[in-house]
Amino acid sequence: MGHIERSRRQVGSDPATGVRPATTGARHDAPAPVRLGGFTTELYRPRPADLLHAVRRLDARLADEELREMGRWIGEQYVTSYGTAPIGYVARCFLGPPYVDHRLGLDGCVLEHYALADVMPEPFGAARMLARSGAYAYVEVYDGGLVLPVLADGGIVRP
Repeated sequence: MGHIERSRRQVGSDPATGVRPATTGARHDAPAPVRLGGFTTELYRPRPADLLHAVRRLDARLADEELREMGRWIGEQYVTSYGTAPIGYVARCFLGPPYVDHRLGLDGCVLEHYALADVMPEPFGAARMLARSGAYAYVEVYDGGLVLPVLADGGIVRP
């Protein structure tokens, strides 16, 4: 059989004509943040070690005032660095049976511990299986239902 040569479509070209649009030659060092579902792509940048540590400490046995202060600091870091802050977090619970996971709020409090059969309110419920997997340090939950799993090294798993 003979080989049939097919033309290839160039990435970024018009599907109808196969022609790439002309570029102006202008280059930008940093692309402008792109909005996805009401959030900017800045939100998908890795979390720094100090922020990871602070969020993990929300589950520690600290005095109420320390927890509130830490929650305020975390919220400020998110807004400054990412443009918005999560409404809370879902993480594995290490209290032992019957608890498997819990919700954390930015006020620095464990909002509630959950057993396997318990129903977690939305939008937190969408993060439960991710948090239980053990693959993530915690899962950020945003108003509107966006959930972002955070890896132990601070990397973000994009939806």
